[in-house]
Amino acid sequence: MITVFTPSYNRAYIIDNLYQSLLAQTSKDFEWVVVDDGSKDNTEEYFATIIQNDNPFKITYKKVQNGGKHRAINHGVKMASGELFFIVDSDDYLLPDAIEKILSWVSALDDSKKWAGVSGYRGYSAEKVIGSPLSSPYVDCRNTEREKNGLLGDKAEVYFTSVLREYPFPEIEGENFLTEEVVWNRIAKDGYYLRFYKDIIYVCNYLEDGLTKNSTKAQDNPKGMLIWAKGQFEAFPDNFKMTLVACYAYYAALKGKKSLSKIAKDLDKSVFTVMLAIAARNAKAMLKR
Repeated sequence: MITVFTPSYNRAYIIDNLYQSLLAQTSKDFEWVVVDDGSKDNTEEYFATIIQNDNPFKITYKKVQNGGKHRAINHGVKMASGELFFIVDSDDYLLPDAIEKILSWVSALDDSKKWAGVSGYRGYSAEKVIGSPLSSPYVDCRNTEREKNGLLGDKAEVYFTSVLREYPFPEIEGENFLTEEVVWNRIAKDGYYLRFYKDIIYVCNYLEDGLTKNSTKAQDNPKGMLIWAKGQFEAFPDNFKMTLVACYAYYAALKGKKSLSKIAKDLDKSVFTVMLAIAARNAKAMLKR
């Protein structure tokens, strides 16, 4: 069985789209676990209502104190009954055959690799893919090998729940954002593979109140940003371009709050490397003008 997991914050106005897409699934071999991250709208009332329906799948709803998506995922993994864990955001929805395809993909995995799970594609619609489509039906790679395999853009990853239980998200007091890439890359670093299929199973809505468009999340969560940056150095040790990107991202989050030398010390990099990262970013910005 699959656990479809949804972290939600003030999304009562749109989460019914996801609920309706779950009702329309051709396979009902899943449960829906929702962690409400301290919503101030009528999300709780919405779930109190739909849980009373004659649903063809189990719905588990839990409201927690606001702590960010990564903490909600930690809650969800502990609550999950499914062998597979599929994070589907509250403003998005699934295509009708998503669950059926995931179950088929998992059944096709062999025992020759250390599998973390499978993935489909996300789309802006059922026809318009996010990123570049694969030329083959699927590709096997670690999360850290996605770029060289042409797997750009957000994907619809489905992890084995047992794997995620071994890799909980770090929880930093006073901060409420940590990118999922921190954990996905740790899993990859330990040798786990995903099988990425080219089929669109998940449709995204990048709303103005979503995390993707929240430009202050890095500045408001510097310790989490540092964890991510150092994780990038470990995940891509031979990729100097990635080093510069990570250095600049941390610098941008701490600019005006710490000196350049202290930022470099946090990163365990030279001041020259951080300055080079800044220069590279400025040059890129100039070329775009």
